[in-house]
Amino acid sequence: MTTPTTGTARSVAAARTPSHRTPYRRRALTVAVPLAAGALLFAATAPARATSTPAQIATSKANGVTYLKSLQAADGSYAGSGLSNEWAFSAFAAAGTAAADVAPGGDTTKNARTVYRNLLATAAWPSASPVVTDYERGALNAYAAGIDPARVGTGRNLVADIASYWQTSAPGYYGPPANFNGTVFGLLALAGAKTQGGGQRVPQVLLDASVAAVRANEHTDGGWNYSQAAGDPTQLATASDIDMTGATLASLCSAGVPNTDAAVVAGKNFLKGKLVNTTGAFNSMFGANTDSNGWAVSGLNACGFNPQGTDFTTAAHKTPIDFLLAQQFSPGGGFRYLPTDTGPSAYSSIDAVRAVAGGGFTATPPVPVTTGAPQWVGTSAFTSGTTSKLALVVDDGTGSLKVCSVPVAATGTTTTLGTVLDAAKSSATPAGCVTAVTPASGTGTVTALNGTANSGTSTWKSSLDGSALTAASRGTTVHLGDTVYLRYGN
Repeated sequence: MTTPTTGTARSVAAARTPSHRTPYRRRALTVAVPLAAGALLFAATAPARATSTPAQIATSKANGVTYLKSLQAADGSYAGSGLSNEWAFSAFAAAGTAAADVAPGGDTTKNARTVYRNLLATAAWPSASPVVTDYERGALNAYAAGIDPARVGTGRNLVADIASYWQTSAPGYYGPPANFNGTVFGLLALAGAKTQGGGQRVPQVLLDASVAAVRANEHTDGGWNYSQAAGDPTQLATASDIDMTGATLASLCSAGVPNTDAAVVAGKNFLKGKLVNTTGAFNSMFGANTDSNGWAVSGLNACGFNPQGTDFTTAAHKTPIDFLLAQQFSPGGGFRYLPTDTGPSAYSSIDAVRAVAGGGFTATPPVPVTTGAPQWVGTSAFTSGTTSKLALVVDDGTGSLKVCSVPVAATGTTTTLGTVLDAAKSSATPAGCVTAVTPASGTGTVTALNGTANSGTSTWKSSLDGSALTAASRGTTVHLGDTVYLRYGN
């Protein structure tokens, strides 16, 4: 499991959200472990019981966290140039470890959260040629690290960055529709990265648009793949992928789709049908491996399916958790990619720890134990003279959403809804989010937007970061990082 640097090409340097893979690149992720982390490793034996016990899982999780801590660079980083291990933040959070508490040599000034936030805030991040999965990966891991994804800094709003890739010609998709994984991880990020208070920051109608796109891409075997299949019977009939089915299940359930839904049940049954009787592994197109197992288990976790329940216990009394624990080294705590590998893989270890710990693809950050470290960090105010982006969703009630990223040049620590709408009219990405607004100035009630005027009880209303809808007014105060939603209706 790695990430693309272009729409279809894969690169291990880009780190984790996939488009398509080769076994060679998967194998290339195996890394050496520093002696201090336990270079002399011995393979753990497979659990003897029918399913792994809570004690075995707790030990695996603790040892895995120790290994993931050993991946931190001397400067405190997990991400940067070359191979990137920032997905460790989602594993840490699932395992109950705050990224703010992970610091090299105990130097809290280099704690993983602070270093990662500084990286995300730089103008040069993620690269000169970014793709939507860069921002989705950033949002999921920033959230898990306790960084508000919409308030990384005055110049970085990951929610707005994702919104800028909305496809007006293919509603519900983020990035080129052919690269379906961009839509899946967009749904994961926007549904999973809640507000600091735990609320849903984007409107449900936005998530529902992507849910519809996901449903249309479900293959006839019940699973999903990395590329678009919707509308193409030949593609829909091709074999699905273990990894992507796990991620897609998680995206649906994170967006509020119940685990009794037909599409979710079909995905679960696809995974069930891929179990290897003797080991409990999922039979991936790359063979039984830790990454594929980890993604599948995280999908099951996100949907509330027990990966050690009856559906996922083989006739030989093996489960996917059994397989994962059998891939872990002891001492050391790292996980191998393939059962035949002689050393641990950083990526495989991240995937395994997150899955064994019961996590999906992100998790609410734990409260740090470091004195004075808050659960959340984020920039709360605009800086006068600095342009900051906001995510904007406009719903006129016809089912045709307009979604965009809006650059706002604030003149104070806050701005107004009128300023946001005016900026969207002139410079939104994608364009066309706002074409006209009445009144065109002042602080009064918005009486018309994009040609749709208030009529009787049907009026324009606004919401910020998932707050209750109220009458839309140009004078409404908007804060840095707010997701702005306007809806027309009763």
